[in-house]
Amino acid sequence: MDCRLGCGACCIAPSISSPIPGMPWGKPAGVRCIQLTEANLCALFGKPERPEVCRRLRPQLAMCGSSRDDALRNLAQLETASAPA
Repeated sequence: MDCRLGCGACCIAPSISSPIPGMPWGKPAGVRCIQLTEANLCALFGKPERPEVCRRLRPQLAMCGSSRDDALRNLAQLETASAPA
């Protein structure tokens, strides 16, 4: 499965604990990454400063669903389910 162009859900819904250029402490869940463009594209895609966690994330039907709204909802649910107690 390929990323849905202009979706950006994976740059909004999940928390990222590693540093991101412009966000040295990462980002909390539900907060738009500072590197997400107005067109919902990653400004760091293909660049060495892109965080490892972002490079390793691969789109999957269970995560992305059939729409951007599905992806936002599914990722938020996965974030909640995987959060420390």
